[in-house]
Amino acid sequence: MPRVVHRPADGDDRVLAADAAVADSLLAQARGLMFRRSFPADALVFPFDGVGARTLHMVAVPFDIDAIWLRDGRVERVSRLSAWTGLGRAPADTVIELPAGVADGVSTGDGIRIEGR
Repeated sequence: MPRVVHRPADGDDRVLAADAAVADSLLAQARGLMFRRSFPADALVFPFDGVGARTLHMVAVPFDIDAIWLRDGRVERVSRLSAWTGLGRAPADTVIELPAGVADGVSTGDGIRIEGR
């Protein structure tokens, strides 16, 4: 499984997820974390073909998450989304969903790389 590594602008690399699942089909991307009781791995990565406005919703997701929107490996937005009611949107070519609290310390402009994908 791939891993997600955070490279802050002023610090050392930090592994956010040692084993990330990849939602690489339209069905997997549409389902995301809906109707799950927990994450399928340490993170869920959504790769897209090109940059576009990527919207996340928390309908039928019963736990809070951290979401990171990436463009060319750089953080465009980081947000904590609340269970059932959270909503977020930003331009991105990749979106990463993590358990709430894991993205603490990740900031706009930081680097994120997906290794082993």
